[in-house]
Amino acid sequence: MINLTILALIIGNTFSNAAPVLLTGLGGMMSEKSGVVNIGLEGMMTIGALTGAVLGYYVGNPWLAFLGGGLAGAFFGLIHAFVSVSLAGDQTISGIAINTLAPGLALFLSRLFFSGATQTPSIPLENKIPRLFRGISSNQVFNNIFGQYATVYLSLIMVVVLYVVLYKTKLGLRVIAVGEHPKASETLNINVVKVRYLSVIFSGFMGGLGGASMSLAVVSSFSPTLIAGQGYIALVTVIFGNWKPQGVLIGSLFFGLAQAIATYLGSTSIGIPIEFISMIPYIATLLILIIFKGRSYAPKASGKPYFTVEDI
Repeated sequence: MINLTILALIIGNTFSNAAPVLLTGLGGMMSEKSGVVNIGLEGMMTIGALTGAVLGYYVGNPWLAFLGGGLAGAFFGLIHAFVSVSLAGDQTISGIAINTLAPGLALFLSRLFFSGATQTPSIPLENKIPRLFRGISSNQVFNNIFGQYATVYLSLIMVVVLYVVLYKTKLGLRVIAVGEHPKASETLNINVVKVRYLSVIFSGFMGGLGGASMSLAVVSSFSPTLIAGQGYIALVTVIFGNWKPQGVLIGSLFFGLAQAIATYLGSTSIGIPIEFISMIPYIATLLILIIFKGRSYAPKASGKPYFTVEDI
């Protein structure tokens, strides 16, 4: 029987699990809004997680480490933008290359910094991203729900920020226009290349933050299996969310809930093999993708190389 305290713990874990996917999914959404598909989010999360763990261990400042993780992801976002925008290369192949290159580089750097180890040492508790509202109340239900890492609240704030930017500012409307009709945008003196570069680099930055939030908040170190497909899950939330910030939020919370339920079931004597329990979040995400795929409408120019007048 689930009591109120356990229910609150599941709710709290839902938000905690959702935050890395939400940060990354919002970045992927912005990239696709501008017309560039970014399936390299998995690699960007991985390199962000490694960078965050290394800086968190050596520097000791979690916020500098968090920012460093974002910048590491932005670097790979720049690579993806150069291939996809400047070279008009295949965006899917570029993303696959990043998903191969970034994790390989992360393992190389981990071995380089930690004497051949592929798992970094644990970051001291005081050097992790702090929990907000933890301990301000003696009520365990309150602590379980609201005593979250700061990255959880940051991810929720970013949903609101990106909604306002996309639909209430000139920059956001230009991003949408470039993703829908780049040729028409060019006739209105909108720099399509610049908008796409900024959007893709931003997606890498957010992916790096998502990865760093894993190694600096959810856990205390980096390991080769830390991200475990969450970059791909973030892509699913973009599709499920119909390329809208609020939709990405709902998709991320769904994945977080499935992960929280799997964690709870794993701690019980339910008798289901742990391997099957671990599959629950991914199976649930696949089902959601199948159900809602036909109801999602991607930006019209998403995935299509853009050629300026000078290129033709």
